[in-house]
Amino acid sequence: MDSHHYLQTALVFLLATVIAVPLTKRFRLGSVLGYLLAGVVIGPQLLGLVDDTAGVSTISQFGVVLMLFVIGLELSPQRLWVMRHSVFGTGLLQVFSAALAIGAAAYFLFGLNGRAAAIVGGSLALSSTAFGLQILAERKEVGSAYGRQVFSILLFQDLAAIPLIAAVPLLAASSTARGFDLIGVLRTIGVIVAVVVGGRYLLRPVFRFVARADAVEVSTATALLVVMGTAWVMERAGVSATLGAFLAGVLLADSEYRHEMESHIEPFKGLLLGLFFISVGMSMDLSMLLHRPSLVLGLVLGLLLLKGILLWPLARLLGGLNRSDTLRLVALLACGGEFAFVLLRLAAGRQLIDFGQRDALVLAISLSMALTPLLVVLTAKLLDRKPDKPTREFDAIDADTPRVIIAGFGRVGQIIARVLRAQGIAFVALEHSVEQVDFSRRFGNVNLFFGDPARPELLRAAQADKAEVFVLATDDPEANLRTARLVKRQYPHLKIVARARNRQHVFRLMDMGVDEPVRETFHSSLKMTRMTLQALGLSPALAADRVERFRRHDEELLKQQSLVYDDEAKLLQSTRDALTDLQRLFEADAEPGAGRERRRDAGTALDRED
Repeated sequence: MDSHHYLQTALVFLLATVIAVPLTKRFRLGSVLGYLLAGVVIGPQLLGLVDDTAGVSTISQFGVVLMLFVIGLELSPQRLWVMRHSVFGTGLLQVFSAALAIGAAAYFLFGLNGRAAAIVGGSLALSSTAFGLQILAERKEVGSAYGRQVFSILLFQDLAAIPLIAAVPLLAASSTARGFDLIGVLRTIGVIVAVVVGGRYLLRPVFRFVARADAVEVSTATALLVVMGTAWVMERAGVSATLGAFLAGVLLADSEYRHEMESHIEPFKGLLLGLFFISVGMSMDLSMLLHRPSLVLGLVLGLLLLKGILLWPLARLLGGLNRSDTLRLVALLACGGEFAFVLLRLAAGRQLIDFGQRDALVLAISLSMALTPLLVVLTAKLLDRKPDKPTREFDAIDADTPRVIIAGFGRVGQIIARVLRAQGIAFVALEHSVEQVDFSRRFGNVNLFFGDPARPELLRAAQADKAEVFVLATDDPEANLRTARLVKRQYPHLKIVARARNRQHVFRLMDMGVDEPVRETFHSSLKMTRMTLQALGLSPALAADRVERFRRHDEELLKQQSLVYDDEAKLLQSTRDALTDLQRLFEADAEPGAGRERRRDAGTALDRED
């Protein structure tokens, strides 16, 4: 292929993406559907503008590799432990029950052999992470009860995709005339162990060495080298390259370079994943929909109904959701997912299923994904729930380079802004409420702009890459968490000072790596407590001492409870133990010799208040 052909192909891809993706996102159908439609239009099925489907598919596979690496980065052991009940409870049962039911249908109704039925069942049991999380974010329902359940199930599905991908070559080897390949299995296990052990002791020193160069391009190249190198080693050993990328991500999940790597990889991942979905659209056999509509539509309807029926009792009984939230969960998760494309392509390449079966399943999965946004909108209208929409366009940000960015300009954000202005410190404030912006501007707040701080383009316009501190002062906990997640991912250098509504909000911020979130009513409550004790006759020094002891005790308890906050039994027990300890602490004040220490602590507390 000459350079002219390469340039023409690139232009076709970019033009199709620029047209199709904004159109589907405008109608809230998601960017993935836009990529699929772009592939269908430019592929050999319709316009035939690109005919090298195999070449495009080969390049696009790297997008899946990068996606698995980023998923691995998100799966730190501590985070999995916090979410273990919903992830390994509801998620495990959903994948197992759906894989078993779909595999049985493939075996008994369609005549597939046991190995093919196992792969088909496992692949169709997975839902679309890209669709699910994107729709939740657009509708601002990530932090809702059903949104948390959806996230947990999708997280386990991402985990389940790894052993499924690794199982394809093993099942293919065992289906040959040689029977079960014990040597191959042992070699696979040995390579995985070698990668895990080697990565644990080699990757972090490598990144420390590279960090001393203080060059962004070198850090990006190192991150890509780790992903590609691990994937290449696994592939040379006869194991899936995607499994190698996932392991590399898991090994670096607890690394101090995690957020930096994620920000470097994200642009490549998004671009190549888009190319992957375009290649899937190009390879879709639309003629099958015309010649065998009953088969394709039957597969789509059967997939949605079967997964929906299995999801309903899980969400109701294990997830504890009401009927409305359960219906929303079913609408999001009943479809097929992007990992099925990878698994079915691997299975067809290893001759576990034939290409006709693969094409029928890929078409059915694509149609189920296309129906998902429509089902979500229909469900929202049925339940009279509509997502919030901004009443006007976001402001164009035109300000000097700030040292501080303030997200939220309510009571907290305004006080911080007034002190910064008095100190002559440059800042930019972003507020999502039109009424709040208009009201505040009446008092001359020229650095205040209307916009959603959780939008990447607004943070870029606000020059977040040049700021030093990011203040999260929004009073909406879910918006607060979305913004914190984005800032941690794209601007890891920023020091985040975060406002927290309550203890649960603090725990979730701490999960993201935000240090010492500030509870919005905690310190004012302590001051009121001190005033109450003084009104009851305690001396100012003694009242301050009691309040200070409680503050230190409660902050220590907060750190301990952050490790078990998803376990209600342990959380209640820790609260009871803490109350007992606090009572003993105060009782110790009455012991001889405690007076001097109490006076010293009280003096320190008074100094802090002053």
